[in-house]
Amino acid sequence: MIPLHWRGEQPYQSCWDDMRAWVDSDQPDQIWAVEHPPVYTQGQAGKPEHLLFPGDIPVVQTDRGGQVTYHGPGQLILYPLIDIKKARIGVRDLITALEQSVVDALGHRGIYASARSRAPGVYVGAAKISSLGLRVRKGRSFHGIALNVDMDLSPFGGINPCGYQSLPMIDARRLGVADLDGLKRAWPRHLIRQLVALGY
Repeated sequence: MIPLHWRGEQPYQSCWDDMRAWVDSDQPDQIWAVEHPPVYTQGQAGKPEHLLFPGDIPVVQTDRGGQVTYHGPGQLILYPLIDIKKARIGVRDLITALEQSVVDALGHRGIYASARSRAPGVYVGAAKISSLGLRVRKGRSFHGIALNVDMDLSPFGGINPCGYQSLPMIDARRLGVADLDGLKRAWPRHLIRQLVALGY
């Protein structure tokens, strides 16, 4: 079974450096569970006009897919570091597994969530609760998916989240999830189940 590493809170830049080092190594597959201090990250396709007023929050130009997003305390991120070529897992299959893990984790707590075919991530009604951005290099996946658990959502107002103007953002606490720590612990298990279903 793919090992899960709880890394606590780690600055985005050092975590990104660690991910790139993993890609260039022969280390085995693993999943990292991380939270970051406040940071905006701009994907490869990111357009500067979606960064409205970042204020004092640092902006990092990164190499993942997608547009700009915000990371901060109370948002859990899963980074699947997987040799998808060796595992024979397609990129689209991995994206679906990541999104479905969020849908399942919330569904077990009575929250109906869904993915959208043309807008990666997971939504509850019109609001987005989970953002996704991946990169594959040398057949190995890195970056990942973020779940808003219990966070200050106001920094999302400084950007067009994921390139969508006025996209409402939500977290699990505001949806009435009582056992937030339980949600954090359970979500990675749902992802591992999805990977096993893919034949991992």
